[in-house]
Amino acid sequence: MDIKSYIEQHEGRFLNELFSLIRIPSISASPQHKQDMLKCAERWKELLLEAGVDKAEIIPSQGNPLVYAEKHISADAPTVLIYAHYDVMPAEPMHLWKSQPFEPVIRDGHIWGRGADDDKGQSMIQVKAFEYMVKEKLLKHNVKFIFEGEEEIGSPSLNVFLKEHRELLKADVILVSDTSMLGADTPSLTIGLRGLAYWEIEITGPNRDLHSGHFGGAVANPINVLCNLLSQITDEKGRITIPHFYDDVEDISNTERNMIAHIPFDEKQYMHAIGVKALKGEEGYSTLERNSCRPSFDICGIWGGYTGEGSKTILPSKAYAKVSCRLVPHQSHHKISQLFVDYINRIAPDYVQVKVTPMHGGEGYVCPLSHPAYKAAEKGFAKAFGKQPLGVRRGGSIPIICDFEQLLGIKTILMGFGLESDAIHSPNENFPLDIFRKGIEAVVAFHRAYDECITPQ
Repeated sequence: MDIKSYIEQHEGRFLNELFSLIRIPSISASPQHKQDMLKCAERWKELLLEAGVDKAEIIPSQGNPLVYAEKHISADAPTVLIYAHYDVMPAEPMHLWKSQPFEPVIRDGHIWGRGADDDKGQSMIQVKAFEYMVKEKLLKHNVKFIFEGEEEIGSPSLNVFLKEHRELLKADVILVSDTSMLGADTPSLTIGLRGLAYWEIEITGPNRDLHSGHFGGAVANPINVLCNLLSQITDEKGRITIPHFYDDVEDISNTERNMIAHIPFDEKQYMHAIGVKALKGEEGYSTLERNSCRPSFDICGIWGGYTGEGSKTILPSKAYAKVSCRLVPHQSHHKISQLFVDYINRIAPDYVQVKVTPMHGGEGYVCPLSHPAYKAAEKGFAKAFGKQPLGVRRGGSIPIICDFEQLLGIKTILMGFGLESDAIHSPNENFPLDIFRKGIEAVVAFHRAYDECITPQ
């Protein structure tokens, strides 16, 4: 049976299995969902066994459990390690969802729900492609799976697990579906990712909230101070002002800039889709260069004082912010993290107390276009989408990808199927059914092409 017929025959089951995962609110950022994390891991174990692995197990970690599974074909055959994550982002703000985030529905040809794309939907693509290969007796190489439950909080436990289980995870290449394409009609493979550094800042002024009439103008307001500090992180040209921040930033080559310039991109449509009238970023670079090949700084959240209904005239005791930098290959997140802490402490005034806490981070990544598995992924996309995929860098971060290379010595192929319109991390996350089907076809074609690439002629 060909893959299209297999998908058509089993699609109802595929979706029911995916829905069973989406219904589990596996939110790694919230301790109250600890049991949901275990429940989701257990469900994945069941689904992997049903798909045809020889064995599957739940392995405890320092945090949320990992799911490991494998299918052994031959000691002489290469091994593909498939990585995915089963944790999801919080669903808030809830009132913006058109349907319940953890009660998946099919509407307008899309799957709607938290995790529909990131990463339960894309993980299901990998598992169902594997299932087809096994059931049709087409698989000629070994396959391992490692699914984690902490990707959305920086994969703190998986890093330790990699160091302790190098032999278990030994493979020739890692395959990941957790990235996006340029568009439904413009298939693309991610050839690079930005790194990440993340911090929380706490500013403390007086030892309690004060009456703003009695103390305003005489005592520093921590929120005012915090806003002033954050405004100094970037200059009028969009460059980050932290000393030595750009020391390891590699300039984009003319060859790559030319390649980026030929990527189909409608800036007006881009602005319309996100509801802005103009774009802003580092001077001297295009939009696609800014959001993929250049570093950036963002305030991810800021709070303090009274935010309830009505008014309360206070001068708050504390103010907080969560901030992040997207980094580019060659920038060490450890180095950047310390540079940021030192800079904030240096420019902070002495009339407040400042505490900067590094949260998590990771390095950037670049994939070699000559790798046999990359060539196989190109063929997979071409088979499913009817056109050769473009190779593009993406602005997001998957910190564990760099760890795979550094700790396991394995390159990763980023074969993702997400779209900008899928609204991952936002209300109304969704995944087009058409892309779900084509994704399965593409991964099946990858496995078959990979066998051809690595088989001696």
